[in-house]
Amino acid sequence: MHMTLLEEFEEFLNSHLLSTESFHPHFNEAYRKMFGAGGKRFRPLLLLGTLRAINPLLVRNAMYAALALEMIHTYSLIHDDLPAMDNAPLRRGVDTLHVTYDEVTAILIADALNTDAFLILSQMPIDDKSKTTLCAILAKNAGSGGMVLGQALDCFFERKPLDEEQLIFLHKHKTARLIAAAIQMGAVIGGSDVKTQNELYDFGLELGLLFQIHDDIIDATKSSSEAGKPTHNDTDKNSFVNLLGLREATKRRDDKINELKKRSEGFGDKLEAHFVKILNNSFK
Repeated sequence: MHMTLLEEFEEFLNSHLLSTESFHPHFNEAYRKMFGAGGKRFRPLLLLGTLRAINPLLVRNAMYAALALEMIHTYSLIHDDLPAMDNAPLRRGVDTLHVTYDEVTAILIADALNTDAFLILSQMPIDDKSKTTLCAILAKNAGSGGMVLGQALDCFFERKPLDEEQLIFLHKHKTARLIAAAIQMGAVIGGSDVKTQNELYDFGLELGLLFQIHDDIIDATKSSSEAGKPTHNDTDKNSFVNLLGLREATKRRDDKINELKKRSEGFGDKLEAHFVKILNNSFK
């Protein structure tokens, strides 16, 4: 019986997450806690699914890149939940690290995941030039020119309303760039030409904005138990629902789904089918 892509990734994750010999009473347990809590694995599956549509023979080797991406995403969630930021007690349906252990543990585990992601990526069985490209894509989109800048803007401008152009800039960095990076990394591993890589990255930015609009709608409309994290929590934040209203935000989401389905037609049958499946299943 064939495993699904998610099952393959979970098996790889569980066998390749690092473990450290020490006398610390719960370091390794804390390191694995957020991964054991599950999650949609949206970003690693986006990378692997994109690659499978381009060259399925390379999917197994690409698990290293997918795991590195999930480690970066998980470190960002741990930091996002800290008392200095969202002070969230719940993530993926379980207590956050600073609640289970303490704030110091949460900060240091996130720091470790951020650094170890590049160690995992360095172990990927692929040529050095491609490996360097993948490291650069991940760092560029996760760091000061991407996710970290977006988070800084989100925190600084809390309770300070932004206009729509500024809101899009914020969320293109905080959320969309890492999602776009996932698609681009899949294209790089698959050997796509640079023009195609860039087109897929641009598509990924719009997919990332769609993801954020949908997440804002979830925050406004679902309970914490349904979402697996605290909801009704964005009242002071710059969200699409707060700026546009729930009805208009929902319309923007649905319009963007249709726009991206149309746009995916230019990538060939297999990539189109991959992206349409995501658009049909991930934004309900």
